[in-house]
Amino acid sequence: MDAITTNDIEEIIETDRAHVWHHLIQHKPFETIDPKIIVEGKGNRVWDARGKEHLDAVSGGVWTVNVGYGRERIANAVRDQLVKMNYFAQTAGSIPGSIFSKMLIDKMPGMKRVYYANSGSEANEKAFKMVRQIAHSKHGGKKYKILYRERDYHGTTIACLSAGGQPERNAQYGPFTPGFVEVPHCLEYRNQHGVTAEQYGEACVKATEEVILREGPDTIGAICLEPITAGGGVIVPPKGYWEGIQALCKKYEILLHIDEVVCGVGRTGTWFGYQHYGIQPDFVSMAKGVASGYAAISCLVTTEEVFNNFKDNVDDPLNYFRDVSTFGGCASGPAAAIENMKIIEEENLLQNTIDTGEYCLGKLGELMDKHKVIGEVRGKGLFLGAELVADRDSKEPMDEKKVAAVVANCMAQGVIIGMTNRSLPGLNNTLCLSPALISTKDDIDEITGAMDKALGEVFA
Repeated sequence: MDAITTNDIEEIIETDRAHVWHHLIQHKPFETIDPKIIVEGKGNRVWDARGKEHLDAVSGGVWTVNVGYGRERIANAVRDQLVKMNYFAQTAGSIPGSIFSKMLIDKMPGMKRVYYANSGSEANEKAFKMVRQIAHSKHGGKKYKILYRERDYHGTTIACLSAGGQPERNAQYGPFTPGFVEVPHCLEYRNQHGVTAEQYGEACVKATEEVILREGPDTIGAICLEPITAGGGVIVPPKGYWEGIQALCKKYEILLHIDEVVCGVGRTGTWFGYQHYGIQPDFVSMAKGVASGYAAISCLVTTEEVFNNFKDNVDDPLNYFRDVSTFGGCASGPAAAIENMKIIEEENLLQNTIDTGEYCLGKLGELMDKHKVIGEVRGKGLFLGAELVADRDSKEPMDEKKVAAVVANCMAQGVIIGMTNRSLPGLNNTLCLSPALISTKDDIDEITGAMDKALGEVFA
């Protein structure tokens, strides 16, 4: 087997079975069934090793391929850049790195500096380190704690899991990094505060403030939140929530870190999810949609005020950010990101995301009217969820195996959807959609049609 274009697909499958350790999958079944291998993609469709076509409603499985598959202009830009200059550590700059930083900052009023890395976990880790270094250099080491939200997810490293609000993701990986403190979730559907819908956002903010006061505001350096919770159930914050969180940050001098790894670069219909809410972060991390999976790249973007903390005393040998990301120096990442951003602009994909997303939310609402197992539908842009319940009145979560059966049924029909996966004990019950930003109403009809059929058959 000497080429990736080999026609011997049986050898590929057997080699995969023998040697590849897949992500997020129990491998015992592969002793009797074949692992799935995706061999080609075009637009928002992919083909597996057996030639079966699938409509991909999760953008590469983990919400990444925002502009769709088969974009030759991105591939050509990456190829040309690799031939000219493939890599040099970010101790020096690169032409695409410089160009993309300006393009990105132009989309993010109030932000100023871009730190390149290669994964969302790594981008978040950089922010945590910056917060800790600022605590030592400016606050005598005391203002080191980082708040995170129940149900949110920020990555796979031990520090990122320490900031992870999903117990099943975290299970068996402790002990964790100290100094990370959880605040309550903001899912109105599972109202934990006993208030009306109109009061819920305010109640969530108050609950967060209670944690701040309990821990001591002078010990808290930052709060890290997803603009819309992703793997924890596709949670759109209630009215007033974000304005209240911003006010707490200003009141208690807490840095605001927005994790845009999923929502960033168009997924919700704005360049970044936080821009729906009129807030001003201090840190913004991003990864998946930055280059739509055509190259590995992540970014941590900060304000100039944050950046200045790392150059205000040149006589101190520790007074700079003593960090490196080896593959943050890969020039292919920003080269791909430049073309990715141009495509979104030229094809007006932000507006398409808004329009098609509203249509999809409506179609999910129609499914909810038809299938009593759907307790709620929610989302923003082309980032949507449908929570399945055994009983609408009690909101008892649907058995996880039945939710998985809906996903499997859709897969058998040739439509790939997702679900909350080993995130929350007893609450892995939300079907997830995040099709490419190029999706049409016909695509949405096909996706929701498959879900309709699956729900009817699984819960017959």
